[in-house]
Amino acid sequence: MQPKSLVAGIVAGIAIAAGIWVATTTTSDDVDTVRAATLLPVKTPLPGFVLTTHEGANATETAFEGQWDLVFFGFTNCPDVCPLTLRVLATARAELAQKGFEPLPRIVLVSVDPERDTPPRLARYIASFGEDNLGLTGERAELRKLTDGVGIFFEKRESEDEHYQVDHSSVVLVIDSEGRFHALFSSPHRVDDYVHDLPLVIGS
Repeated sequence: MQPKSLVAGIVAGIAIAAGIWVATTTTSDDVDTVRAATLLPVKTPLPGFVLTTHEGANATETAFEGQWDLVFFGFTNCPDVCPLTLRVLATARAELAQKGFEPLPRIVLVSVDPERDTPPRLARYIASFGEDNLGLTGERAELRKLTDGVGIFFEKRESEDEHYQVDHSSVVLVIDSEGRFHALFSSPHRVDDYVHDLPLVIGS
């Protein structure tokens, strides 16, 4: 199996098995072992794409280089999973900052609802989860290049009006400073798990 197929298989399996906590773990007392994150056996470069940032600038896969990123695929009209997950990430990031941990990972929301999530709308939304966050939107074909490359599922529910929902994977991807898919967190997302595991993942 090729690396990208392996990555897609890992993430797709988690998306299908909703509610199952996939984790690399020994015991909760072992502080040197991740307890909620899944480390990929092969660190995989992201596929090529061209999207738009919340500031209206073009963004390619190189936007993920130079810092660590926590990437969630969701949308601004999401009623529960998206805001709850982003709040967990924001709280965990703040706690890591209080502990003096560096480098702090950036929070990235990639919209799976590009028809409604314009850059200004994304900008307002991600600002509610702290500073220095990144929002990405764009044409659906370009979005598919990214989601297919990392095994993320999303599908728009058919509706006769604009108040539709979008089903999507709930995992959080960890992208390393070289722009490679490095690890992931599956639901349920807990602040303590991120605070415990991220220093180990980033140091791995």
